[in-house]
Amino acid sequence: MRHRCRVNLLGKPADQRKALLRSLTTELIRHGRITTTKVRAQAVRSEAEKMITLAKEGSLSARRRAMGYIYDKQLVHALFQQAGERYGQRQGGYTRIIRTVRRQGDNAEMAVIELV
Repeated sequence: MRHRCRVNLLGKPADQRKALLRSLTTELIRHGRITTTKVRAQAVRSEAEKMITLAKEGSLSARRRAMGYIYDKQLVHALFQQAGERYGQRQGGYTRIIRTVRRQGDNAEMAVIELV
């Protein structure tokens, strides 16, 4: 039974799924906007919002947790410097998902996820 198990499996084993989410989150924070499938964008949204919440907190333990998740240390430092001024007044909802045209090869639903 999978009752109340709300993890998007994304058709991958657990280690590949975690690596995919880590890399997508890293690239979203680096570039501010990425294009991916709708289901992956919805899965990345929660991870990216957790990282921004850690950056708003700004403590040493939060910085260490973020460095354990995001691949680039310089990106973590930049995120922690900018998060307070960029998202200080916002109580969540740091990302936006915009649906786009379907992918031509397999007709998958595509979306753009961006930081607000």
